Amino acid sequence: MKLQQLRYIWEVSRNGLNVSATAQVLYTSQPGISKQIRLLEDELGVEIFARSGKHLSHITAAGEQVIAVAGEILRKCEQIKQIANEFSNEREGVLAVATTHTQARYALPPVISSFMQDYPEVSLHMNQGTPAQIAEMAADGAVDFAIATEGLEAFPELITMPCYRWNRCVVVPKNHPLAGVEKITLEQLAEHPIVTYVFGFTGRSKLDEAFSLKGLTPKVVFTAADADVIKTYVRLGLGVGIVAGMAVDPRQDSDLVVLDASHLFESSVTRIAFRRGTFLRGYMSAFIEQFAPHLTVRIQQEAIQCRDQKERDELFADMELPVY
Repeated sequence: MKLQQLRYIWEVSRNGLNVSATAQVLYTSQPGISKQIRLLEDELGVEIFARSGKHLSHITAAGEQVIAVAGEILRKCEQIKQIANEFSNEREGVLAVATTHTQARYALPPVISSFMQDYPEVSLHMNQGTPAQIAEMAADGAVDFAIATEGLEAFPELITMPCYRWNRCVVVPKNHPLAGVEKITLEQLAEHPIVTYVFGFTGRSKLDEAFSLKGLTPKVVFTAADADVIKTYVRLGLGVGIVAGMAVDPRQDSDLVVLDASHLFESSVTRIAFRRGTFLRGYMSAFIEQFAPHLTVRIQQEAIQCRDQKERDELFADMELPVY
């Protein structure tokens, strides 16, 4: 069994069982990949891929398990390389972060600006997606960190740490009936069409829970993943906007009236997550601490040592989080 063979079956599974595409990705030949897969199957005594003629048709039951372990082995090999790089130069490397539009647009810019000044030799790649996509990218090892408010809890292989608390605000045009209200209520909001986040994005579940507890059904007429899109449609008169407080810019949004809604909805927590077993290089730990100063290197290591997320949550239970 060779490491190269494990890489071949892993990459073939990731490329839709297309051996030609895999060969292009790995800069090798299609016959070479097919031969090595056959040799591995002969050695193991099981088929990893079922075939229809000359083409791979699907992954066998045994193949699913073999490929899963192969992925773990390849990730461990990458960690060995990272450890070697860490001891040779902890200020150079690549950092891949997956996050939502709200985090990328409002929370991360000052952090990334400062980080890039401190670590100019680190190449940083930003990926955006839904919370589920972001969490899956981190769980698969496609990115180093996932930053989101929802979705991370569905992946037990992730080590998740809280970064900060935030709440929502209501935005309306200056001529809207709610513009002059001093302390808005859920009942008042429920009387108007609402423009807000897609379910599963940016703490949307907290919003739905608040209305449900009051026995109210909000008239959500338009949803989007992007706070800037939500504000655009508020300006068009489509409805009352409910967005994260951080997503309002006093200068750019001066044409809108902003109403505090922190008394209406339970605060949400934005978290950072990485795959269990990840070796945190010096610049990776530094990025976490710049984004969430309370997550010092010592706290990061304590979180890594926890047996599971429940124990990790207990570690952070009494920690006062910053409020964005």
